[in-house]
Amino acid sequence: MMQKRPLSLTKIVLATSVGNALEWFDIAIYGFFAIYIAKHFFPAGNDTASMLLTFGSFGASYLVRPLGGMVLGAYADRRGRKAALVLSVTLMMVGTAIIALIPTYATIGLAAPLGVFAARLIQGFSAGGEFGASTAMLIEHAPHRRGFIASWQFATQGCAILLASGWGYVLAKTLSPSELDAWGWRVPFFFGLLIGPVGLYLRRFLEDAPDFSEATRTATPVRDVFKTQKWRVLAAIGALTVSTSINYLLQYVPTFTIRELHLDTSTGFAASTFAGLVLTVVTPLAGHLSDRIGRLKQMVITAVLCLVTAWPAFSYAVGHVSVVSLFVLVGWLALLKSIYFGALPALMAELFPVATRATGMSIGYNIGVTVFGGFTPMIIVWLLSATGNRSAPGFYLMFTATVSLAALVGVARSQSGRGRRGASASHRAEQTDVAGIAADSPH
Repeated sequence: MMQKRPLSLTKIVLATSVGNALEWFDIAIYGFFAIYIAKHFFPAGNDTASMLLTFGSFGASYLVRPLGGMVLGAYADRRGRKAALVLSVTLMMVGTAIIALIPTYATIGLAAPLGVFAARLIQGFSAGGEFGASTAMLIEHAPHRRGFIASWQFATQGCAILLASGWGYVLAKTLSPSELDAWGWRVPFFFGLLIGPVGLYLRRFLEDAPDFSEATRTATPVRDVFKTQKWRVLAAIGALTVSTSINYLLQYVPTFTIRELHLDTSTGFAASTFAGLVLTVVTPLAGHLSDRIGRLKQMVITAVLCLVTAWPAFSYAVGHVSVVSLFVLVGWLALLKSIYFGALPALMAELFPVATRATGMSIGYNIGVTVFGGFTPMIIVWLLSATGNRSAPGFYLMFTATVSLAALVGVARSQSGRGRRGASASHRAEQTDVAGIAADSPH
């Protein structure tokens, strides 16, 4: 059995990563092709209003993610990680199929934007349970390499961005503007439909780890999380904030390139492809690093760098418009995100005990992504319009970096204060399995 373990772990990473890749591929292509979706499904009196409607639909679909997190996360804690992962990837395929096939506003009228909105709701619900179940599956199979193994959860997001932006670049280079506008933007959605069956096939062979199978389970994971683990949920939301805001800002890069920098479409997709490459390569390395130096230390340093460099980076890019300056901006943001990103999933998983791990992570992750992620493109569009300052996205990143730093400080203080609060029975229960809250000592 020990000789087969490395192969088994590889299969587990692949099976969990495929579903996560499909989720983020769908998110990325929606953001990358937002201009075309806005034109065909959300026509309005002016371009800004149309884009706000498009990204408003994108963001509003995130409102259902916490619900999906509670339902599918609790399902994963009660019935098993595998069962939840199979269900979530099936729902993702349904949402992708709707967007790929639905006729435009010019053909079916109001049913077109409503259909796109319904598809995003389905995708949001399914994605709500994906992160918690898949991350729990990963770390429970590799408890001594949590940072490295869990980082693949986020490395696949970079891979999905790489794949989505690669499609955008190829289509922009091979199709005429009229062809891309008429039907070319649908091609990546059809490709996304091919990822789903692969994920379903691979997930059939997954097995829950002994850490979960042998653990005492609870019949009420959602109630337990909200009753005794509220501070953990808040810590997870705060820690996630800067990471998810950068992620969704990177989804906006092609639109930002066209609307604000007035560079061609293929340049925006090329920059996003570069960001995806950085995320894919650096994130696992950062996860491995966090196993050695400690997650809190790594994340605090990275968040501080984001706080002090976000606005100067955007100012330079908009003040010296060129392909090189765009790549420098995108590359720097992707590098910061990767280093922070690599440590984040293991830290979040270690905040919660096995019995409520999928539920707690799903709730914290999806509230954070909803508030600070899904509405990021719309907030950026509004900031750019309201201020007239093309560097405005930098201010938003500074704000989210501050929120994450505050959360990380709170986690550190909770560690140092555990002894003083240990007399409370309810708090002692809340401390279960929190000794590794941030793996803040080398493994």
